[in-house]
Amino acid sequence: MSVKNYDVVIMGAGHNGLVAATYLAKAGKSVLILEANDEIGGATQSVQAFPGFDARVSRYSYLVALLPDKIIKDLNLTFETISRDVSSFTPYLTARGENQGLYVSRNWDAKTEESFKEIDPTGNEGQAWQGFYAEVAEFAHKIAPTLLQPLQTRSQMREQINLPKVWKYLIEDPIGEVICDRFKDDIVRGVVLTDALIGTFASAYDLQANICFLYHLIGNGTGEWKVPRGGMGALVNELVRVATESGVEIKTNQKVVAIESTSDCVKVRTSSGEEFTASHFLSNAAPGVLAEIRGKKKPESLDGAQLKINILLKRLPQLKSGIDPQLAFAGTFHANESFTQCEGTYNEAKNGKMPTKLPIEMYCHTLTDPSILSPELSAAGFHTLTLFALHTPASLFDKDNDAARAAALESAFASLNEYLVEPIQDVIAAIEIKTPLDLEEAIALPRGNIFHRDLQFPFREDDSQPSWGVETDDPRIFICGAGATRGGGVSGIPGHNAAMAVLGSN
Repeated sequence: MSVKNYDVVIMGAGHNGLVAATYLAKAGKSVLILEANDEIGGATQSVQAFPGFDARVSRYSYLVALLPDKIIKDLNLTFETISRDVSSFTPYLTARGENQGLYVSRNWDAKTEESFKEIDPTGNEGQAWQGFYAEVAEFAHKIAPTLLQPLQTRSQMREQINLPKVWKYLIEDPIGEVICDRFKDDIVRGVVLTDALIGTFASAYDLQANICFLYHLIGNGTGEWKVPRGGMGALVNELVRVATESGVEIKTNQKVVAIESTSDCVKVRTSSGEEFTASHFLSNAAPGVLAEIRGKKKPESLDGAQLKINILLKRLPQLKSGIDPQLAFAGTFHANESFTQCEGTYNEAKNGKMPTKLPIEMYCHTLTDPSILSPELSAAGFHTLTLFALHTPASLFDKDNDAARAAALESAFASLNEYLVEPIQDVIAAIEIKTPLDLEEAIALPRGNIFHRDLQFPFREDDSQPSWGVETDDPRIFICGAGATRGGGVSGIPGHNAAMAVLGSN
């Protein structure tokens, strides 16, 4: 069997692998992508997850808020994105036993102000919210352009941003401290905190929470929440189009099983026995997966903590607060996510106990983009609901994944049903549940960690070597996936940076 040579071989046809491949091909490089599965897209797939129902859901990830406009322009991507008007809705029970809810629009308006005054008639919480997020937005606007450049040092970044107060509470002090200092209401504190916790098993007083919060808010310098019309599959289709038109070869069902680097090239062998050589090798897999293939020690990392539940609803459920469900579920719907509840659940899970009432958040994709449903399902009033549970680390599922999955589902439903007129189970047409261990098996996320490993701040320390944040111990091998510094989320940033690192090394 002949061995074919390329300038670059990439492991993994997820969005970052496709971004890296296209940049490299446009620069004149011969590029091959090897994908282990029979479907392209990795965590950005759209799939028909519910047998018998014509609904294509973004199974694992659904947001493109972090994808820089520069990458879209550079690669000539033409997919459409949709924003939402509603940011979030958080139901709660008042001291008098009344069902209310904190409504937050994407842009501050009269309805949002009224909702904050129901929690705090003085108006202080609403003013604190606007002041805090204005500071974060200014920080995001300054840091966003640096994500597609070589890593600055901590000192360089701090000097360039020049917002010392914001730098201190976002980078140096635990995020929980500023939240408790700036906000007085437990519900409001919790809504702010949740952006620091999704997918991250951490206390509000761990710096991992700071990093998670930062990545949720810095997309394109605005943090604006966006989804691709037609689901994540629409983004993948566009990435495949520009990659193949640029000359990229993509081979599916080709799991990389061996990587050998020499002074001249990188030799790659797949599970089918095919062999390839390249000047450079890019890994879109998690660093732990790459290390295992190379026979290296796997890096230690926190457990993933993402319980993902995709639901097809026969109709939207009614809420005890009386709010129109088309408003309540149009943004992020929070349940039992006060600051106290989030911290308490973290401590329960850390001690090995499945919480009886999980903090959860969810989003109804079809209220923003009904095109993912067939016309028949839409006409019948069907909707999708994507539910995430916080603080469900892989360790809770190790002993018996099936039993823990069932317990977690019961806990999540108990949390949601507290605020519904009728149990959510009564309006479910179909459901699929993915625990952290399921995520590891399906798309090779070590311990279900959606970020591939612990998130890192988007700069390097002052005494470190210049870097794009994608380098490994081998000058021919780079990381182009979420495990890179400035990876995580559907951003394409590590794909871009890995391509730039390769082009700069020649």
